Amino acid sequence: MAEKNERAIKVVAENRKARFNYAIDDTIEVGIALTGTEVKSIRNGKTTIAESYADARGSEIWLINANIPEYLQANRFNHEPKRPRKLLLHRKQINKLIGAVEREGMTLIPLKLYFNERGRAKLQLALAKGKKLHDKRETEKKRDWSREKGRLLRSRG
Repeated sequence: MAEKNERAIKVVAENRKARFNYAIDDTIEVGIALTGTEVKSIRNGKTTIAESYADARGSEIWLINANIPEYLQANRFNHEPKRPRKLLLHRKQINKLIGAVEREGMTLIPLKLYFNERGRAKLQLALAKGKKLHDKRETEKKRDWSREKGRLLRSRG
């Protein structure tokens, strides 16, 4: 029997600082409304989502400040690199996220931008709460201790 050619999930951009700066409560996979040149530019892999966030405008959720650079071969039909991009969610999901942001003071942070198995651009969005300075220090201490513990165990064994 012939095997299917399955595509793996290809992570294009990752927000590595998000897990350090925010206490992540819940994650959700959302789609993004993109133009053709944006998709081609994302496939090139120069996209950054490190300083971006999602915001509710009306009854929609938008990705703000994500940098998708211009596609070099697109000439005059190119896109604006930092334009707001609409996130595609179901109405119930939108209401849940808007409620959490307004009532509980949470923030919507993008964690990963990737292409799924079908080749669609997806964004992993996190519902998070900002960490205080002492929480960040505590996280760093735990990480350092786990590294040190690993070194000690390796040197003994």
